[in-house]
Amino acid sequence: MNCSGSQMVINALKKEGVDTVFGFPGGVVIPLFDELYKEPAIKVVLTRHEQGAIHAADGYARATGKTGVCIVTSGPGATNTVTGLATANFDSVPIVCISGQVPTNMIGNDAFQEADTVGITRPVTKHNYIILDRKELPLKLKESFFLAQSGRPGPIIIDIPKDVFTGEADDEYPEDVSILGYNPVYKGHKGQIKKAAQAFSEASKPLFFIGGGVHISGAAPSFKKLAEKTGIPVISSLMGIAAIPSDYPDFLGMLGMHGTYAANMAVSDCDLLIGIGVRFDDRATGDLAKFAPHAKIIHIDIDPSAIARNVTVEVPIVGDARIILEDLITNIEKKDITPWQEQVHTWMKDKPLTTGPTAPRLSPANVIRRISHFFPDAVITTEVGQNQMWAALFYQFKEPRTWITSGGLGTMGYGFPAAIGAQFGRPDRRVIDIAGDGSFQMNSQELATAVHEKLPVIIAILNNGYLGMVRQWQEMFFGRRYSSTDILIDRENNEKDGIGTPDFVKLADAYGAAGFRARTMEEVDDVLQKAMDITDRPIILDFHINYEANVFPMVPPGAGLNEMVLEEDGNE
Repeated sequence: MNCSGSQMVINALKKEGVDTVFGFPGGVVIPLFDELYKEPAIKVVLTRHEQGAIHAADGYARATGKTGVCIVTSGPGATNTVTGLATANFDSVPIVCISGQVPTNMIGNDAFQEADTVGITRPVTKHNYIILDRKELPLKLKESFFLAQSGRPGPIIIDIPKDVFTGEADDEYPEDVSILGYNPVYKGHKGQIKKAAQAFSEASKPLFFIGGGVHISGAAPSFKKLAEKTGIPVISSLMGIAAIPSDYPDFLGMLGMHGTYAANMAVSDCDLLIGIGVRFDDRATGDLAKFAPHAKIIHIDIDPSAIARNVTVEVPIVGDARIILEDLITNIEKKDITPWQEQVHTWMKDKPLTTGPTAPRLSPANVIRRISHFFPDAVITTEVGQNQMWAALFYQFKEPRTWITSGGLGTMGYGFPAAIGAQFGRPDRRVIDIAGDGSFQMNSQELATAVHEKLPVIIAILNNGYLGMVRQWQEMFFGRRYSSTDILIDRENNEKDGIGTPDFVKLADAYGAAGFRARTMEEVDDVLQKAMDITDRPIILDFHINYEANVFPMVPPGAGLNEMVLEEDGNE
């Protein structure tokens, strides 16, 4: 039986279990949106910008573990997804982005809204396709979903010309697919697992270092079993947060540029470091010459190209983290590391995280802690910058896939559209975007999407009137020359009336959302309670934090992880 290319896309989406797509229509994808209009099984979420659509698909994927789907038109529709594709590619997020293209006979002729989507997106996707023959469409759609989810996940873009959408061919969709030369390894090598077990038995100061791969592989339960069996302390990368509960007794927190004192000291003193689903990126390691100087390193990752890319690795193990961890559980015996455990707990006790100044405006740490108190089971997304670091350090996470942030690319404007996607993926949970007043404005137009869909997403803005992280660097390393980081139009009057630029409460009202402002801790609790009671629209909470609040600890550029600037040092 024959069907159009647009009908084939719908069939493929249904076969792949897709129930929600995010997108924005345009001329060449009208045939596809017309078929979506007639298909009740698939919810179409109209965002107000294609970047919002791709980030929403990303948030949906991270919150659920399923493939996020985004549909955009040709030319600017496709190019507007590039930042989101790069974000997902860095953080290994499975997305299938379907972009329209001008008819095949017009490709290369500078037709209206034509762009070389495949060429533009090749560096920022796991793979991409352009479909020049309607007969190729079923197989390439199947390959797209297979590639997005398998091995190290990532975004796939499939570029479909208008005449392929309208052309007819057989409607048979493949049940499975095999791609020549693409054979991800899932089972860890037995010999390497034995070497890892031997390294465990010889170590007196072992340390687990978990990353985003623990979430992606569904390895969190297996990892917790291994951690509990061995008693080995745990640190995480930014992306590994929430893979183990924040209150786990042997969890030392995040390491790196803004890592905890205990985590950074532990990695600097350990004699065995077991990296699981981590990239050992520069923000985590600091000066590589000073990183884990006494440690043998075991590195577990499904992507062989990631292993030993940045650090010397004694025991590489390629494969799926969950499968490898299950094998390690049966191969590793518990040993007494009491002196090491006592040492790391001493670091935790001696140098705990501090809240920073609590006057004259709010302490961001205290605001995050109250959010955690009122919404202990929320899915947290963030923008990028100080807000992201404060959320990572002070929110108390309980479960995997409740922490959604742009790690590798550091994309401002990511958090709010990602929260919209996460809310569709997890309608049983409240979703909170912890935002900065600068980042939020990059995609604040998606308030229209959230209002239209009656989503109770909470946008908690830590409002300091600056591009806070860049301002912090300017304060610490550039003599307080705040070049292009002050985002208040009239700082003197803003300080008098306590509103800000823009007035986020009025902005919420303009879109039909709820908006509340808090300047004191009593008001913080009041507005959080109000947000709890609103379940039919988005809520902006405008928290006025200290203008020059900084994130500490901080490892300065070029320093080792044990050369942190602490709060008492940074505020001298």
